[in-house]
Amino acid sequence: MYQSQLFTKTRKEAPKDEVSKNAQLLIKAGYINKEMAGVYDYLPLGLRVLSNISNLIRREMNIVGGQEIALTALQDKTPWEKTNRWNDEVYDIWFKTKLKNGTELGLGTTHEEPLTSLLKNHIHSYKDLPIYPYQIQTKFRNETRAKSGIMRGREFLMKDMYSFSADQNSHDKFYEKMKKVYLRIFTQVGLGDKTYITFASGGTFSKYSHEFQTISEAGEDTIYICDKCKLAVNKELIKEQNTCPECGNEKLREEKGIEVGNIFNLGTKFSDALDLVYLNDKGEKQKVIMGCYGIGPSRLMGTIVESLADEKGLVWPTEIAPFKVHLIEIGDKPEVQKKREEIMAKLEKSGVEVLCDDRALRPGEKFADSDLLGLPLRIVISEKTLSSGDFEVKERMGGKVSLLKEAEMFDFVKKYK
Repeated sequence: MYQSQLFTKTRKEAPKDEVSKNAQLLIKAGYINKEMAGVYDYLPLGLRVLSNISNLIRREMNIVGGQEIALTALQDKTPWEKTNRWNDEVYDIWFKTKLKNGTELGLGTTHEEPLTSLLKNHIHSYKDLPIYPYQIQTKFRNETRAKSGIMRGREFLMKDMYSFSADQNSHDKFYEKMKKVYLRIFTQVGLGDKTYITFASGGTFSKYSHEFQTISEAGEDTIYICDKCKLAVNKELIKEQNTCPECGNEKLREEKGIEVGNIFNLGTKFSDALDLVYLNDKGEKQKVIMGCYGIGPSRLMGTIVESLADEKGLVWPTEIAPFKVHLIEIGDKPEVQKKREEIMAKLEKSGVEVLCDDRALRPGEKFADSDLLGLPLRIVISEKTLSSGDFEVKERMGGKVSLLKEAEMFDFVKKYK
């Protein structure tokens, strides 16, 4: 894609009322637009990143047997009343509205109730289990405050998976498997060395749940890390659980953390309330055991910015970058333009996505914009590179610059597919 055709432009300043680093940088780089506090538009570059994150998560969910669905955002209050979560005193983050006939509806914040109700039509026998449906869908939460950019939105993208198992043993095996899957996801997006499985309150569902917390000064949570086991405990539990749950280590390190994912044992809370049962091999009625597993792609995108960006701008891991290569054209000589077209065509034919800066700007402006946009590789084409035969290739993460012959340059780029 040619940058001259990209309708979004970089800007020198973020909105004065935007206090979060992630939103400031994403707005300056032209990835998102702020509609209001906690509500953001995703522009072409931002949507490409968000889609790449979603597709990465989608691949991992499919590998473990997930089946993708799309439930409605508009919610009938009936199943929510059965679990008492329609009550604002119990669950106070609803956006509620009414139809013209006066029927009260809500905008979905999560989907345990409607999905449990739906699966009553599909789960009858032990042979129907287990089932692992998931969706990647817009959620709505009436947050009291929304000052963390895309990390805490009132409208945001969420991947929520739900497990439906015949017994506790099969549920536990899947639950443990999902811990590893989540850690694999965070590693792929560049957060693996900063993200810890964290013991947290299970709320009304169980004694403990498990959060995935990424160390960051922008974090809203305080966690205590065991460096021996690479586990952590949320501050809300520290009086009850002031040692490592795994090894008993008392020397826990305090850090700020961003919650990038969570998993819950739901037990039979929802199958009890909504009467989700199946017949076992003896023909006896049994309650379905449930779990839920959440990651917010938009929240994860913001966390990546908070964790990896530097003083010059964004830094995207290869897996989720909007384009893999930023091709910078310096000068307007015909031979430079010809070589630009040739290299761009070769890269794209080999499966490498390219953003080409063909704009009539000074080199310094192009380089500053390139650093702000944060694509993994920058390749410069100029009269100088044509005469010397050496192409300047800069890796955005780490800033290493290499001078490579054309064949070497193409070999080097292959690892960024």
